[in-house]
Amino acid sequence: MTQPPRLHPLVEQATKTLPPLGKKTKGRQRRENRRVEKKESRQVTFSKRKSGLWKKAAELALLCRASLAIVVFSEAGKAFAFGSPSTDAVLGCADVDGNALAPVPAADDVEWEALEALCQETEAMGVEVAAEAERMSAVGKKVVEVQTQAGKRFWWEADVEALGEAELPVFARALQRLRDNVRRHADKLPSAPQPQ
Repeated sequence: MTQPPRLHPLVEQATKTLPPLGKKTKGRQRRENRRVEKKESRQVTFSKRKSGLWKKAAELALLCRASLAIVVFSEAGKAFAFGSPSTDAVLGCADVDGNALAPVPAADDVEWEALEALCQETEAMGVEVAAEAERMSAVGKKVVEVQTQAGKRFWWEADVEALGEAELPVFARALQRLRDNVRRHADKLPSAPQPQ
């Protein structure tokens, strides 16, 4: 086995002394596999890991056309199941000892194509949602900027004349939601006796 070529000693020394290239966070780190002690943190970890497991299982089923079933029990004893084509179909093909009785009937190509199309559509919708969220964030920043320039304390006091065409409908919908929330809150309050 050949060794990779070594760098010139001066280059090696320079790369050892260079600071990292602007990485400000620790990023994604590997965790030691041990029990999470705090109950709230354990529940959050369970939820995140379960959703990651579901995503990987769905990818495996889609890419390999595999039949699979996953059953996970939470600490509270609640069961969560994922199956492709369904959990019942996969588990129904095994006896009590786990030995295979009959293979899961394979889905035809039309079903797989429909599933793949649905996955692609879901990804496209996710991109659209992200773009809309970015647009809404930009509109919110514009409203806050106008509010700050006008020296107003609350966002609804912003000068509507200073807003652009894109911001006005969003601002109007936000005002409508604010009015509806205030009305709902006022309806919940006990009515005061009217003065006579």
